[in-house]
Amino acid sequence: MGWRQARDEDDAAIVEHMLALYAEDPAPAPVSAEQCARTLRRLRAEPTRGVALGLEGQGDITGSITGSITGYALLCSFWSNELGGEVCIIDELFVAPSARSRGAASELVQGLCERRWPWFRDAVAVELEVTPSNARARALYERLGFRAYKNALMRAARVG
Repeated sequence: MGWRQARDEDDAAIVEHMLALYAEDPAPAPVSAEQCARTLRRLRAEPTRGVALGLEGQGDITGSITGSITGYALLCSFWSNELGGEVCIIDELFVAPSARSRGAASELVQGLCERRWPWFRDAVAVELEVTPSNARARALYERLGFRAYKNALMRAARVG
């Protein structure tokens, strides 16, 4: 089937995939299942913030992950004065190992860049983060035209 907007009934599978992402590529601080579920609820309640997508029907499911969702993506909105418009940030993108190497991630990212998807069609840019040691993901994004830019990402975990 491919990428589609996530629904309430997808949440359990998507949360499992989120936790699998963090097992493969740990975050600076632990991420709980409740935090993941809260993100999904917030995006549904406030769609101007972004959208959660599920990948459906891309191969056999193996292991403990339930349902027919074999991956997910979180697309978030950011307004850039410098770029003159809304930026689509691919905050998270994960495809289960059993469904990888079938073009699903490429299809999503390239479709966003080419405005073929119904999400963020007016975006002036698409941005994403990639762990420097994740050579496979870096190669994919570079093949799709992404380049590192001069500004370094900096973050304060909590302000105030």
